[in-house]
Amino acid sequence: MNMDDKTYKKYVEKRATKSNLSADCARAFLIGGFICTLGQGLFDIYTMLGMSEDNVKALVPVSLVFLAALLTSLNVFDNIAKFAGAGTLVPITGFANAVVSPALDTKAEGFILGVGAKIFTVAGPVILYGTLASTIYGIILYVVRYF
Repeated sequence: MNMDDKTYKKYVEKRATKSNLSADCARAFLIGGFICTLGQGLFDIYTMLGMSEDNVKALVPVSLVFLAALLTSLNVFDNIAKFAGAGTLVPITGFANAVVSPALDTKAEGFILGVGAKIFTVAGPVILYGTLASTIYGIILYVVRYF
């Protein structure tokens, strides 16, 4: 079936589901806010347990990443993301989901060729860009400060 561009555009517009922008923003705000509130709650709990501030600052993101990875492996995180939209993508939990999902999808192919090869397909470019950008910025800062 061959369609010209105009016919295809009309077909897509007719088939596409319409999004309620204000409702989408509200859900993203609520779920993203809940994730951040959970992080603050973990911070307060770890502080009440007498942990040092440095340990608490390390433990909160680790806890959030662990919870996101666990919920991803239980097929719960995707349902939350469908409801919340970008509310789950922005915090660190979205990054954890982006790393764990490809690993789960390819686990049948084995640990080396499946999980090992595919685990960073989504997050790999982000990690690479972050590493390279921070290195370049560090060199620039070094040059500006010391020369």
